[in-house]
Amino acid sequence: MVLQSFKNCLWLSCVLRTPKACFWSTAGGGLIIQSVSNDVYQNLAVEDWIHDHMDLEKQQILFLWRNSPAVVIGRHQNPWQECNLRLLRQKNIKLARRRSGGGTVYHDLGNINLTFFTTRKKYERMGNLKLVVKALKALRPQLDVHVTDRYDILLNRQYKISGTAAKLGRTSAYHHCTLLCNADKFVLSSVLKSPYKGLKSNATPSVPASVKNLFEEDASLTSEMLLDAIAKEYAVQHQIDHHITLINPADEILLPGISNKTKELQTWEWVYGKTPKFSISTCFNMAYEDSVLDVKVNMDVKHGRIEVCNIDLPEQWLPPGLYSELVKSLTGSKFCPHEISTLVTKLLRVCPQDNELHNRWSLLCENMIRLM
Repeated sequence: MVLQSFKNCLWLSCVLRTPKACFWSTAGGGLIIQSVSNDVYQNLAVEDWIHDHMDLEKQQILFLWRNSPAVVIGRHQNPWQECNLRLLRQKNIKLARRRSGGGTVYHDLGNINLTFFTTRKKYERMGNLKLVVKALKALRPQLDVHVTDRYDILLNRQYKISGTAAKLGRTSAYHHCTLLCNADKFVLSSVLKSPYKGLKSNATPSVPASVKNLFEEDASLTSEMLLDAIAKEYAVQHQIDHHITLINPADEILLPGISNKTKELQTWEWVYGKTPKFSISTCFNMAYEDSVLDVKVNMDVKHGRIEVCNIDLPEQWLPPGLYSELVKSLTGSKFCPHEISTLVTKLLRVCPQDNELHNRWSLLCENMIRLM
């Protein structure tokens, strides 16, 4: 992987022609830039920065970027509904919430991301996707690729290789899409499968689709070839020179204020706290000694915090006072395993010194934490 990244950098250095210090002010109607970072938060921050700072009346922009493993949800989505959060934590896969709408996608280095920046008046996602298809056909005429009315790109009329989303500001807009080249489909399907049962939400749900990598269709393709083909087609359509300019998303001189944008996208309040209100009505079994106990849990979660909590336990399984303290402590807490773990540890310290009671308490808390 390190060798491949090094090769990518060598290739990119060959197509870099525009001096970094002045490229924002280059003449012409278009600009092609590529991130040298594979960090999802930094790359999403670049999108925000360009949208907020660039005069897109003078210069339209194509932004090319790739990420290390990450799951990216739409602005109005529910991460508990969209993905397997426990698996993400186990595999150290990042979770990010973008500022555009649309559904959830899995990113890794086998996935190319394209962002088209224009004024709101010139925003035209169908045209952008047709540009991508034209570039693919120019590279490999035999590829059966086309754009659907849902703004997806399909391979062989059935496999989705590109999803799309957009943000429309007052005067500026951007449309971004993915392109599946050689992503890990096993990880993709595993992490984009929520284990939650009984979750009700008004959040925007993703629409499942069959996917396929372009490299499965043609193993001679490379990500660099695809990036270059798309950049060339963009240059032709915007009548500009074929420059791909590298930018560092951590460069505060080039992108003043970018660090704060990156930090904001990583906060719990943004990733989880922006989730629309939802409820969970579920049950789990607890094996204790020679019996199996059914426990029912009902919770309302608002801004990522538990607003209402009811736990239906077998009678006398916990002293009423301890049960009340648990429910009281959970209410207002983040719906988050780390916070709940810290909370139950504190409560355990004030629990009566009774081994059986401690065992029951620990078992209940372990199961509650698994719900997060």
